[in-house]
Amino acid sequence: MFRSVNGYINFIKHQFMETVYYLGIDIAKKKFDGSLTVDGKAFHQVEAENTSNQIKALFKDLKKKFSMSNSQLVVCMEHTGIYCRPLLDFLTENQIRVCVESAVQIQRSQGIARGKNDKVDAKRIALYAYTNREKLRFWTPQRLIIQKLKALLVTRERLVKVKTELQVPINECEEFIEESICKIMEKSCQTSIKSLENDIQKIEKTVDDLVKADVQLNHQYQIATSVIGIGKITALNIIVTTGEFERITKAKQFACYSGVAPFEHSSGSSIRGKTRVSKMANMNIKKLLHLAAMAAINYDSELKAYYQRKVAEGKNKMSVINSVRNKLISRVFSCISDNRLYEKNYRNALA
Repeated sequence: MFRSVNGYINFIKHQFMETVYYLGIDIAKKKFDGSLTVDGKAFHQVEAENTSNQIKALFKDLKKKFSMSNSQLVVCMEHTGIYCRPLLDFLTENQIRVCVESAVQIQRSQGIARGKNDKVDAKRIALYAYTNREKLRFWTPQRLIIQKLKALLVTRERLVKVKTELQVPINECEEFIEESICKIMEKSCQTSIKSLENDIQKIEKTVDDLVKADVQLNHQYQIATSVIGIGKITALNIIVTTGEFERITKAKQFACYSGVAPFEHSSGSSIRGKTRVSKMANMNIKKLLHLAAMAAINYDSELKAYYQRKVAEGKNKMSVINSVRNKLISRVFSCISDNRLYEKNYRNALA
């Protein structure tokens, strides 16, 4: 019956292997829809309110109905920001494996799909989890201090955006609008702008205190900011988005995530386009890296000379700036990997 001992062993393993249930969940603000499968063919639909008590009741019912343990269950969901929190907290507390994927990742994995509602989306997520079961990356919660830092950075970003939206029109109107009108506009926004500036300063003070109070966070912050061009806000955003350099461990991965990694654009003999960056990216990080690159070109003699040389050779300026962004990413990740501050003329001790 079996051609080899390995074949028999694999048969025995398969017979005694636990059944794994894949639960796809589509989360909204008030409720979520779920779809449970073991084979990617038959699906059991569920629905619950997005509250701690209802989540607890739903999983208790599922475990009773299908006689399954927590170790047999894999949950997959799209990332929906704060709406995920009650469910993620429950799953983490009960040690249930969960995969949090981007909506784009799930959509693209399944090709062209027609029709859309919450139940259909839950079924597609469950199918995605089952189909990609060997490649799923399970979610782990970040440290509380990193969660606090992330919330503060997001709030600061919003405040800066609002302040810019008020300040820029006032600055621009001076050249085109009668002086008395400009003064009316400036006076009308003066209190709001001042208040926003105070709130931004308070957040930055709180961020500084958080960083100083945590040894690991402060250490990575000192390393990242030692790279010329990488300022406080850029460094902290890199630390948060990489999960303290544990979720994203390589410079190329982060360059891709940030939308600064160039990709080939060609097909057969008809398309011979230039390499280009992808628009699928964290645009806030990309913007911060752009500002960091501009600062590095001004204050780092090596990168300044590189930029001037490439532009003189006829290279597109934005392309050269993108190369500088990649160099900054490489420097940060290299220093983190070597656990050292950036040195312009660094020589490896083993060299």
